[in-house]
Amino acid sequence: MKNLQEVIDSKHNLVDYFYNDSIAQYHKSRTGLFARFIPPEQSNWREEQRAWRETAALFDQSHHMPVLYVKGPDARKMLSYLTPCSFSNLSATRGKQFIACSPSGNHIGDCMLYYYDEDESFELISGMFVLNWVRFHGETGGYDVEMKFDATSPYNPEGRRTKYRFQVEGPNARAILEQACDGEWPELKFFHRTYVSIAGCKVQVLRHGMAGHAGAEISGPFEEMDRVRNAILEAGKGHGLVPAGTSSYFSASLEDGWMPNPCPAIYTGEQLRTYREWLPADGWEANLQFGGSLYSNNIEDYYSTPWSLGYGHLVKFDHDFIGRAALEQSQNGKRRVKRSLLWDKDDVIKVYASQLTEGPLYKSIEMPIAYFGFPQADEVRSEDGRLVGMSQICGYNNVNDRSVISLVSIDEDFAEPGTQVILTWGEPNGGSRKPHVERHEQTTIRATVSPAPFSKVTRDKLKAAI
Repeated sequence: MKNLQEVIDSKHNLVDYFYNDSIAQYHKSRTGLFARFIPPEQSNWREEQRAWRETAALFDQSHHMPVLYVKGPDARKMLSYLTPCSFSNLSATRGKQFIACSPSGNHIGDCMLYYYDEDESFELISGMFVLNWVRFHGETGGYDVEMKFDATSPYNPEGRRTKYRFQVEGPNARAILEQACDGEWPELKFFHRTYVSIAGCKVQVLRHGMAGHAGAEISGPFEEMDRVRNAILEAGKGHGLVPAGTSSYFSASLEDGWMPNPCPAIYTGEQLRTYREWLPADGWEANLQFGGSLYSNNIEDYYSTPWSLGYGHLVKFDHDFIGRAALEQSQNGKRRVKRSLLWDKDDVIKVYASQLTEGPLYKSIEMPIAYFGFPQADEVRSEDGRLVGMSQICGYNNVNDRSVISLVSIDEDFAEPGTQVILTWGEPNGGSRKPHVERHEQTTIRATVSPAPFSKVTRDKLKAAI
């Protein structure tokens, strides 16, 4: 088979294939490939989690995020047509979240976008699903653009990345960066960016805050990575800076509310057949790995909308874009929205106790991330049994009341914080055939609907940036 459409045509039940037999690129990478570049734990994930709340953590993002560079006379025109996000406020001094939708108005993917006005070029950071969507249109849409794809380190044919990326996060981040900077550290609003000098190197700074603090994402030429990192580590010695691994890094999504890699809405619809024929048979889209208690033979039940992922505020009808008509039609109807779920501790303890006692054995809850699907999808029901939501990533956070939390797309009628719901934990029929899923029984876990982001500090900063 040469392309995704041929994979789909060869499967009697695509959902069953994704649920039982495929192994996601993400899972392959997470279980070993990235460990050559950055370990799951630099020290231990508990102290690394604690550092972003109490002192500071240094996350290394240099290896796991793919990047697409786009430039040319039609670059702005093409990218604007591919996103509901407005380009009216496009600026070289701000980062921008970029999302893309299918003609049906469902979510395909998201990434970070940087715009460089000196040469009308763009940098799209992370999110293979949306990067592939952009590449397809750049290659087939008749646009006058140039594109360069910079693959993640395990798959990079050049053996190195174009740029390094670090995230300095925590209450002491500002003091560390001020000390590392050659000269005065700039005052930046959230999601604004500029350039500074660190260890004599020109460094791009994005004012960011993965877990709600005054952190920053910094980047620059890959060959300067060690020099800049060493300068930051040296500056952090007196401020409790802790280098963090991938386990604690990916668990930050639970606190800042980002829903990672939901199912891209590309597997149905004749309008997307050409795209599916363009996508390879061995790519990310051909190797989803559904996991969790939600099982449906209709793959569209796994699709999301911008509102269900918390991106509704990014949808602007000031330009023409793919999916506009569908989003206009659906914007005033009832829909799902993004929230967090705070899992009942007694029910979580019941799951852990089953590992040590006689009786039913429930699906283990791995720490700090119980992310065994790509995407993961767990049923969320009302107290009277109605299916009202889909929980998609869950894990443990030892700086938020030592709780297990998850991110959920939930019907608006049940989205009020404090609402009690019931999550089904574990897969039906004893578990799927995925080799990393043990045999187990399903159970239920009570949960309380909570705001997303879970961290109040993060929520306040996001509101100020809109």
